[in-house]
Amino acid sequence: MSAAGFGGCVDIIVDGVTLLNKIGLPPTEQPLHHDIIENAEQLAQSFAYFFAPGAASERFVVNETLFSVLVEASRELPGNRWSVGGNAPVMAGRMAMEGCDVLLGGSFSSEFNEVLSQHITVAGNMIDEPDIHLILEYPSGATWGPYTSRRANRYIVHSDDHNPYLDSLDEFEKKLRDFRADLLVVGGMQMMDNFPFRQGEREALLGRLSHLLSSAPLETSVHFEMASFVDEGLMVHLMKLVLPHADSLGMNEQELPNLLSLFRGSNVTVLSDPNPRVATVLDQMRELYRLVNQQHQLSGSGRPLTRLHVHTLAFQAMIVTRGSQWKNTMSATAKASLTANRHVCGSSDIDPNKARLIMDESFSVSRREGSQRIPLQESRPVSCWDEDNYQICVAPVLVCTEVYQTAGGGDNISAAGLVLQI
Repeated sequence: MSAAGFGGCVDIIVDGVTLLNKIGLPPTEQPLHHDIIENAEQLAQSFAYFFAPGAASERFVVNETLFSVLVEASRELPGNRWSVGGNAPVMAGRMAMEGCDVLLGGSFSSEFNEVLSQHITVAGNMIDEPDIHLILEYPSGATWGPYTSRRANRYIVHSDDHNPYLDSLDEFEKKLRDFRADLLVVGGMQMMDNFPFRQGEREALLGRLSHLLSSAPLETSVHFEMASFVDEGLMVHLMKLVLPHADSLGMNEQELPNLLSLFRGSNVTVLSDPNPRVATVLDQMRELYRLVNQQHQLSGSGRPLTRLHVHTLAFQAMIVTRGSQWKNTMSATAKASLTANRHVCGSSDIDPNKARLIMDESFSVSRREGSQRIPLQESRPVSCWDEDNYQICVAPVLVCTEVYQTAGGGDNISAAGLVLQI
């Protein structure tokens, strides 16, 4: 039994370059990062900034006219696809597919509810029109003017005015009491990123979420799924009000250095290496695990961090505290890796002809001088070893070469890994 919140939307998935060409948006000469998108020029600059390195990103469009133009153009594009979107519904869908009964916190339309698995119970209000999020996908090697993407990824835009308010929180909290969940998953907080809340409104909402998490019974494990954040104020609130109540954190190769830099006392890092080495990621994970637990000990409240899962294009990595409630770490890391291929290829069968390994044939466990190297063994591809008070597992990913969809990848991967550990 698991529970997942919050929010949900309808995703329209299109080819990003085709959409920008359709609305007549020429490639910009100046790739630039913007916290929010106010006009077409900022959209072009922001898209180019993340497209060239192939980094995932999500931005709020304050200009509703521009967003409507994008939605209408997307509806007309041949090959567009519609799907259930939002961290919580996607993770709930994966957990239901893997055999869990799930309580889902979100406000959806009746059509949305009809496409959800029968194993999912919805806690939230009924709304007339679901919010639409546009997923601008692009494959590795795609070109837009002078820019070529280094890897397949997506750029997401939305003008969502339901999900930032966590409007299913009360209903979810009520139903959660009798649900007896083994696992409570929280995601979708990026909807609050740079959203025009009134003074103090966001902190009050996160305070209510903090209360829900702190009152969860100890036998219910809590997982927080990170996302693409650029709003430093929001990140600071999350670090104070949400992270201390999570046993487990999930994130990608962009979100890990971003969170770590805040824990170190510096600024948000908007863009990091989209193809980091294993040793680099493991060092960052060790440091984050140490800093989060150090903060937990100093505060004397909340929960210690006992599980950290980082999903990258090339590999999956997990740190799990020895003797904690999480089991089957090696199997969970393998499951996460296989799910990455299946989701991105859009197929339950894994076709080696449509996949390649981009992880090196051996990797260092750390960037420190003289660190052990671990060779990749075909007969036993998942490597696990003990350090300190935890176990680390690393699994290579069979990277899909004929990409069907990258959006929702992290949510599917995280959820598949969690199911095997509860």
